[in-house]
Amino acid sequence: MSESFLPPQALKGRGAASNPEGRFESIRRHAEDDGWQSLLLDEQAPRPRTEVTEERARSVITRNDSPDIHFNQALNPYRGCEHGCIYCFARPSHSYINLSPGLDFETKLRAKSNLAEVLRHELARPSYTVSPINIGSNTDPYQPIERRWKLTRAALEVLAECRHPCTIVTKNAMVERDIDILAPMARENLVQVFVSINSLDNHLAAKLEPRASAPHRRIKAVRTLREAGIPVGVLVAPIIPALNDRDMEAVLEQAADAGATCAGYTTLRLPYELKALFREWLALHVPQRAAHVMSLIQQMHGGRDYDSDFTTRMSGQGVFAELIRRRFDVACRKHGFGRARELKLDTSRFVPPRKPSPQGQLF
Repeated sequence: MSESFLPPQALKGRGAASNPEGRFESIRRHAEDDGWQSLLLDEQAPRPRTEVTEERARSVITRNDSPDIHFNQALNPYRGCEHGCIYCFARPSHSYINLSPGLDFETKLRAKSNLAEVLRHELARPSYTVSPINIGSNTDPYQPIERRWKLTRAALEVLAECRHPCTIVTKNAMVERDIDILAPMARENLVQVFVSINSLDNHLAAKLEPRASAPHRRIKAVRTLREAGIPVGVLVAPIIPALNDRDMEAVLEQAADAGATCAGYTTLRLPYELKALFREWLALHVPQRAAHVMSLIQQMHGGRDYDSDFTTRMSGQGVFAELIRRRFDVACRKHGFGRARELKLDTSRFVPPRKPSPQGQLF
């Protein structure tokens, strides 16, 4: 009997269309048509729902020594991300917890419920060295489940109490919720927010990053934060050739008008399982351009889907990569943007958290 695999179907509100095995799984699965295919592909069939599992973290601050990343410490309240961005370089990290980088990454999430407690403990260590902590380097700290769990807010409350500097990267306007914490931190030069906007096309964004805030709403968040006195930068990331690169200058122009003061960009990265997931997405959503997009991506990575070389993985190489760099530099000069990596926050105000006492505190 010959096998017939069920073709992937685009799912409304989700970026991935399938659940390929992670590279560490010992079990391999395949779908087979058993005569019920039409029923299985019925658009009225239940779509995958978001499931959140509580995780008790042993540590929450991670250290980075990659030469192309401009922060030394990071904090991520969640594993997986409900935004469902198909291009997310963090998708393969779900393989480490024996889940798929596909639909599992955006539907089976982990919330570090004791994050604030562990963060306080780590900051109180005598050996701790102050350095700005980036919140959202792997998964978005303001993804939709943050409305319920409020772990990002809890982390900010600890950092504000200790006068510890931090940077935030998000593509969700929910960051406005925490202005009451961020504005006082900004007055002491303790925080910088970066809003990621890679396109102004709402229809494209709804497919690329289905549960993130719409592009125009992120522009509005830039304005709201800036009006509250919070320094804001814009990240045009990732730039995908022949898909969203045409919007780069328009994004920078609107972000500058909204009050952003610095900018950065990265090009698309396709590590590990992400290569197949992105190709699948192209075939479903832009089949007429799929080959052209992948051809340009390979030109930017030495003929491969991805090159992990630290000197080029963020920006690519070759003619098209150089064109993007020049366009970005020209637009930044036009709007007076500084570079995101030039950010300097104040590390001199840090006060280690106090240990809880049954007698309370007099001062």
